[in-house]
Amino acid sequence: MCAIVGIINSKDAAKTAYYGLFSMQHRGQESSGISASNNHNIKTIKNRGLVTEVFNHESFEVLKGEMAIGHNRYSTAGSDSVLDAQPVSAKYSLGQISIVHNGNLVNKNEVRERLVEDGAIFQSNMDTENILHLIARSHKEHLQDRIVEAVRQIRGAYCLLILSRSKMFAIRDRYGVRPLSLGKLKDGGYIVASETCAFDLVGATFVRDVKPGEMLIFEEGKSEYKSVQLFGEVDPRICAFEYIYFARPDSMIEGKNVYEIRKKLGTKLAQKSKIKADLVIPVPDSGVPAALGYANESKIPFEMAIVRNHYVGRTFIEPTQEMRNLKVKLKLNPMSSVLEGKSVVVIDDSIVRGTTSKKIVELLRNAGAKEIHMKIAAPEIKHPCKYGIDTPSYAELISANMSTEEVCKFIGADSLEFLSIDELVDSLGSERKYSLVSFDGDYFINN
Repeated sequence: MCAIVGIINSKDAAKTAYYGLFSMQHRGQESSGISASNNHNIKTIKNRGLVTEVFNHESFEVLKGEMAIGHNRYSTAGSDSVLDAQPVSAKYSLGQISIVHNGNLVNKNEVRERLVEDGAIFQSNMDTENILHLIARSHKEHLQDRIVEAVRQIRGAYCLLILSRSKMFAIRDRYGVRPLSLGKLKDGGYIVASETCAFDLVGATFVRDVKPGEMLIFEEGKSEYKSVQLFGEVDPRICAFEYIYFARPDSMIEGKNVYEIRKKLGTKLAQKSKIKADLVIPVPDSGVPAALGYANESKIPFEMAIVRNHYVGRTFIEPTQEMRNLKVKLKLNPMSSVLEGKSVVVIDDSIVRGTTSKKIVELLRNAGAKEIHMKIAAPEIKHPCKYGIDTPSYAELISANMSTEEVCKFIGADSLEFLSIDELVDSLGSERKYSLVSFDGDYFINN
């Protein structure tokens, strides 16, 4: 779920990377970092906090050069420590190297144990550090060959950017679970980023998506880049959650506009609904496009009856349950003047643990809503995702332990309805496969 960005052959690359990270702050708020290469020397600045908190004017005096990679962290592996902030940098036999990574390696422990037995010393809990060790310990002469050798030893969902003193490598796993796109900057340089909304902010033109199983190689001072296919077989499966929740609505993921997809999910919910209500209201912000789709289809008036305080981080990303509970009240405030005595359809993007939905229903009841019908623009989340989403155990997933009726009772709604997996796929476009592990438990990447 993290954000990664790479800038190559562009003046003040670190500054452009900073803006790219700023536009992708929604993908992770625990820490941020940038590495820049200047005169074959890599410098890194990283810390806990938001992009605007980690970097200041002095940072860019240090991070000079025309090549940079950056990262926003949302923790799925490792602990909430500054040691687990990225980029991960090191000196090794070929010089300096820095890596950023979005995703999760499913064979992390197996690879790490092998490396430790072989004498490796680890500084963090991150699976990203495994990749660094595999590259450093390789006996291949060239960095490109070392990277290929390392990547063939890891399994999971990952997008990687690797910065050496004069090159940048962009890699996407064979399934393409997490998004990665290539853009062209106005000064002729390139940008690689998790989401295309980063291109909009820095004025870059979208070139194409990095293909599943592909490695792009950029070299300092060269306007062309090379492409290498790392795996014979690829089985593209972009994560459905990118469309449902993770990505910013103004991003294009694999050629599809996220906002339009979310509206379609709402339309699909309305087509199956039998509920008569006075208002359709979204849980802001990620429920808004689906609620618009629902309102358009059902002809029930749309109202922004829940006001969001944007100065509070995303509850789903908060590490502890206690923090999540308080943040719902800090974050969302229903308007009694709009809700009093009304029957409402409430649209949200998903239910993970159920605690946020329970609080929202409670807040709406207290604000005077007469009936509350929850509609979820996704199927029930019944399985933990091992590919980079913070749903670590079955015990924490309410739909893995309760029926729809039981979840409805728990959250205190008058009715509750989810999309089916088929309805989701139909809305996304059934011309391709998706990673649907949270819904169907199909762990297609072998451990």
